[in-house]
Amino acid sequence: MSHSVEQRIISAEAANAAVLAAVAKAGELGLRINAAVTDSAGVLTAFLRMPGAFLHSVDIAIDKAYTAAGFGFSTAQWAGFLRGDEALRLGMPVRPRNVVFGGGLPIREGGALIGGIGVSGGSAEQDEECARAGLAALGLGA
Repeated sequence: MSHSVEQRIISAEAANAAVLAAVAKAGELGLRINAAVTDSAGVLTAFLRMPGAFLHSVDIAIDKAYTAAGFGFSTAQWAGFLRGDEALRLGMPVRPRNVVFGGGLPIREGGALIGGIGVSGGSAEQDEECARAGLAALGLGA
């Protein structure tokens, strides 16, 4: 009887490619962002900060990736989950490192959760667009 399970995680090369693609998209949009990728356990794997990106967005980008990897869904989806559930609405936004607005996406390959990508520096919609560019660079969708 085994006492362990296999876990798939994003490679360093893929994580690096994803943050590079997110930053390239931000450049096209005229934004300055921070981009982060975590593995499936939420541990930081790659990070890139554009010159002039907001300082506080460093932690927000990392936490968006952490949240998306930890829950396995887009951080933008929290708005729908929080609507109509007062306890959840009051509790989840104040949990340390949990981000409940857009810009964080899970990274899935063949249905397996292998990480999360988080972008911060633009609007929630712009951040998500940059994060999707990171997934697209890997041939993956959200």
